[in-house]
Amino acid sequence: MKGIVKGLGVTLKSMVEKKITYAYPDVPLEMPDRFRGIQHFDPEKCIVCNQCARICPTDCITLTGKPNPDPEKKGKVIDTYDINFEICILCDLCTEVCPTEAIVMTNNFELSTYSRDELFKNLQWLNDNNTNIRKENNSAMDKGGAK
Repeated sequence: MKGIVKGLGVTLKSMVEKKITYAYPDVPLEMPDRFRGIQHFDPEKCIVCNQCARICPTDCITLTGKPNPDPEKKGKVIDTYDINFEICILCDLCTEVCPTEAIVMTNNFELSTYSRDELFKNLQWLNDNNTNIRKENNSAMDKGGAK
């Protein structure tokens, strides 16, 4: 009997509280600063060290480079950078290991599609994904010449 009264008390209390609803998708949700969303990639900063692809626990990152065509400059130039978001777990390891901060996390989380083929994102798409960049990375992006 005590359990029923206690349960009814919880029910009655929740009935009079103000309801919390969101007008999503009409009004976008504000995500916390430390939310790990979809990555932004800046190819101009990338030195093709391949550390992001090596540390990825799901092997969803494909990175290839070619020798720099400018004979005065050493190193490589990025050729392709692809992420398979079908298996990406947004663990943030690729951003932590990047020595030039070419990869940063954003607060974007909307990746729902009707086809799995649309979850393969390429260099151009990841470079254009520069909205809602984490506040901690905004200063780094501004110094690096973000758009």
